[in-house]
Amino acid sequence: MTMSTPTLRTDEPASARLGTLAAQGATGALSTETGIVYLAAGHVVHVESAVTPDLGDLLTHSGALAPDGWWEAIDQAGRRCSVGRQLVDSGHLAAGALELCHLGALFDAAYFVLAHDGPALRFRPGAAHWLGAVRSVPVDTVLRESRRRRELLHRIWPESAVDRAPLARVPGPDATDLPARRGRTLAQVDGVRTAAQIATALACRTFHTLVELRRLAAAGLVAPVAPLIPGPSSAPSPAPASAPATVSAEPGPAPRPLASDEPETALLRRLLHALEAL
Repeated sequence: MTMSTPTLRTDEPASARLGTLAAQGATGALSTETGIVYLAAGHVVHVESAVTPDLGDLLTHSGALAPDGWWEAIDQAGRRCSVGRQLVDSGHLAAGALELCHLGALFDAAYFVLAHDGPALRFRPGAAHWLGAVRSVPVDTVLRESRRRRELLHRIWPESAVDRAPLARVPGPDATDLPARRGRTLAQVDGVRTAAQIATALACRTFHTLVELRRLAAAGLVAPVAPLIPGPSSAPSPAPASAPATVSAEPGPAPRPLASDEPETALLRRLLHALEAL
């Protein structure tokens, strides 16, 4: 990975900065408050966000890839930034399956990185993701798809807090006769998990989970958990475990877990490693 002096934060929206970098045919990593967009020759090759399951989570939790196969590829090819190629060459994963899952993870993370089009924090020229090249996507396509998803979710239910806050069931409304996917999603709502944690538990794409959660919110079945406001004599409430962390612009896979983690613990480990990297 080429190390260069990063450009510093400006107030330029991330979408505008991406457009400029695409026109320049740039290669590197653009950081925002919610994630990182990786570019190669002006095309998006990977996007990661602390509030969406990463590619490893999707592959291993869905059963498409054994955890040992994932960590073996990282051990052998992480430093060369060619983990994706190692997965295919070693026979652990078919090229088509990797590409499909990679694009799903890319667009899911891009939605959160670009949903509110916050400012670009910095750009690191030459920085590469440890996954390596899988499939590149034009910047215009990524921006257009993120916009389409935002508009679709807004039409279903306009409150975007559903996307990130811990969610709880609303007592009273009848929750019978739900479609199968919506029922499975509702079963994961426990007052603690966020949409990303629910998606990880279901081994499901985050956007698909958001669609179901917004539909459940529109039906009055779920609602974001309101943060506790401590009174004059009460102790401050602890920060929720799902609070998003800014992802480091110096990427690297999380260390191999010592034991099999539950989805909530796995996400907390990712957030912890991101904070330590900062």
